[in-house]
Amino acid sequence: MMTHSERRGIAVAIDGSPAATAAVEWAAHDAELHQVPLKIVHVIPSEPVAEGWFSVHTPEGLPQWQNAEAERIVSEAEKLAEENLAPARARQMTTETLHDAIIPALIGLSKEVDLLVVGCRGHGTVAGALLGSVSAGLSHHSHCPVAVIHGEAPTAERAQAPVVVGVDGSPASVVATEIAFDEASRRGVGLVAVHAWSDMGLMGFARIGWAPISFRNIQDEEDEVLAERLSGWTEQYPDVVVTRVLVSDNPAPRLLAQEAQLIVVGSHGRGAVPSTLLGSVSRRVVHSAKIPVIVARMPHKHGHWPHRHR
Repeated sequence: MMTHSERRGIAVAIDGSPAATAAVEWAAHDAELHQVPLKIVHVIPSEPVAEGWFSVHTPEGLPQWQNAEAERIVSEAEKLAEENLAPARARQMTTETLHDAIIPALIGLSKEVDLLVVGCRGHGTVAGALLGSVSAGLSHHSHCPVAVIHGEAPTAERAQAPVVVGVDGSPASVVATEIAFDEASRRGVGLVAVHAWSDMGLMGFARIGWAPISFRNIQDEEDEVLAERLSGWTEQYPDVVVTRVLVSDNPAPRLLAQEAQLIVVGSHGRGAVPSTLLGSVSRRVVHSAKIPVIVARMPHKHGHWPHRHR
């Protein structure tokens, strides 16, 4: 169990975009659920360096404009966060403006916090960068879990929907399962555990000559495997009602098809080529989901997870 002094909190990266606004609201709500500090961070992209026979000059007045715009963006985000935080939590909130390349700045920030929250799309040059950084850069290199927040406002019905987690037995999946159980418990909702024991689908068995093997027997065995992977967490979180979904199919569509308020996936899946599974599962979920997605990373040796603060 973590002590209060060990709680490093949640950081949210902002740029003034609608998705960043949604990220601030979600991060404040999650910080309140976990009772940890919230940090709001805005990155002013560093000037690109041009080499060769020509140079790129910073337009006159650009740094002053960037600083003024950063102050406005941070101030608005701070006010929004305060509306979603209890007074005691609001007094713990901090803000920071960094001058750096966006992706390295966020990766560096991930060393200092328990959870990094970003919007799925940003303004200007950040629009493609943030989405790409989450599914490719941050998902590969972050030192903590990354929550990707989409700009759609949650409905009252969605607030009662369960948390969904992808379970495949990989180390990152174990971390994802722990996060998902804790998030479901704190929200007072159920958990849907999706286990895709094969990516081939039913027709794949016939193609490779597995038709004589009883599909039902395989499914029963995999159901037992899934139950074993969940058993420790169901004992730790007896208040969370778990629904098991067992499929022989690509896991990404099944994860996206569930009615949920949050999806949790591991950054690397099973098998010998983790990055391939990241591309086919985690990245697809992050790109296609309309609800928040947490991509679970294996813990940095000095890191903690906010979901353990109970």
